[in-house]
Amino acid sequence: MESLTDTEERIVTAAPARWLGHPRGLWVIGGTELWDRISWHGMVSMLVLYMTGELLKPERIAHVGGWNAYRATLEWVFGPLGNTAIATQTFSLYFAAITFLPLIGGWLGDRAISRRTGVTVGALVMTLGHFLMAFDSTFLAALLSLSIGAGFLRGNLSPQIRALYAAGDRRLGEAFQVYAICVNMGAFIAPLACSTVAKYYGWHAGFAVAGLGMLIGLVWYLFGSRHLPPQPIRENKALRTPFTTQDRRNLVVLALLWPFSVAFWTSQAQIWNVYNVWVRDHVAMDVAGFAVPVPWLQSLDGLAPAAFIPLVILLFRTIARRGDEPDTLFKMAAGCLIFAAATLILAAGPLMAGTDGRTPIWGPVVFHLTSNLGAALFVPLMQATFAARAPERLRGTLLGVYALSITAASLISGPMGGWYDHVSPPTFWIATAAIVGVAGVLLLLIARPLRRWMGPDAEPEEGGAAH
Repeated sequence: MESLTDTEERIVTAAPARWLGHPRGLWVIGGTELWDRISWHGMVSMLVLYMTGELLKPERIAHVGGWNAYRATLEWVFGPLGNTAIATQTFSLYFAAITFLPLIGGWLGDRAISRRTGVTVGALVMTLGHFLMAFDSTFLAALLSLSIGAGFLRGNLSPQIRALYAAGDRRLGEAFQVYAICVNMGAFIAPLACSTVAKYYGWHAGFAVAGLGMLIGLVWYLFGSRHLPPQPIRENKALRTPFTTQDRRNLVVLALLWPFSVAFWTSQAQIWNVYNVWVRDHVAMDVAGFAVPVPWLQSLDGLAPAAFIPLVILLFRTIARRGDEPDTLFKMAAGCLIFAAATLILAAGPLMAGTDGRTPIWGPVVFHLTSNLGAALFVPLMQATFAARAPERLRGTLLGVYALSITAASLISGPMGGWYDHVSPPTFWIATAAIVGVAGVLLLLIARPLRRWMGPDAEPEEGGAAH
């Protein structure tokens, strides 16, 4: 792992406060991200359903500012689009923007503004975007505001984690596990809270709940800012030391791992995109006479990792004490293969269907529990690797590059979503499983030679797995 800069040494010395073995700043950052994810997953759970069920009705869509030009542009690129296709394309573009712009926000945090300023501005702009969702006329402006705000917030929030720990501290990976628990608790709360409010009080009220969550996150962040690392001192460009051989090797490693992240997120993106439509049309959602809201199933994507992560941490700590813990690359490969196997459960939906032709609800439940075990072995270890290997002066930028893999995946997910209208659901889910499954096999094949080439410094000293 790279050496601490003088700035980082001062940060670690200046922030000794601990809670459950970690600096208090980690809990400030994690709590802020929890509310950000309530905001984000609230949108994820409702956007496609809202568009296909309400907004795209002729009497509603006519009031959306700029819609005719927007739709004409989409159809110029992708050809004629039905309502489902235009909704999934809109989702994929929104998803792409919200994952691409952290690269810009992180670069600005590295070079121009303080990371605290970036988080504050981002949270305010995101809050504005959520409240703009309360009006049909500002729908497109709302998505733009949410995307820009996320770029500032996410590009400057997670890079602050690395500065809380000394080089070689094996708690760094565990810190990303804690961070991931916060992410997933937000993912659990959001579909339940937002969709329940939307069910009884309307879609706009559901979006307002997401906006309130983001506002609470900003208050939490500002209140706890005294526990956060100071902004690194800007170095004079003329005095910067060149990258070391290990730095250059680290950058090559991150470039090699990036396509595997794209493959994982391409499959995951369909669970945020097409999946809700599939559940609505093919899953029996009545339980004891109660019609379960479709977005509630996605709340399992938050609950399952929050339950799995402590167990996985304990498992790998136990294995580590025996000296035979698998390395990070193997864990990430296993995560891809488990996620692929879980997606095949969706493909098997017709085999589980009852007399009504619908898949019983336990099928998607098993999918969520299994897929999240795979995600728990892949996502935070990839993110921790990028954080640990990036030189400090490029950390925000390179974590933005990691987020760019999600952007690429979301751009792929849009055309895939349109393909869903032309193939059977089992074919669609088999193809989705194949993308992440092939990535897992290839990562297993290259893990050993890549691990030898990376050398002993390549591990982020994570000591476990997380989502």
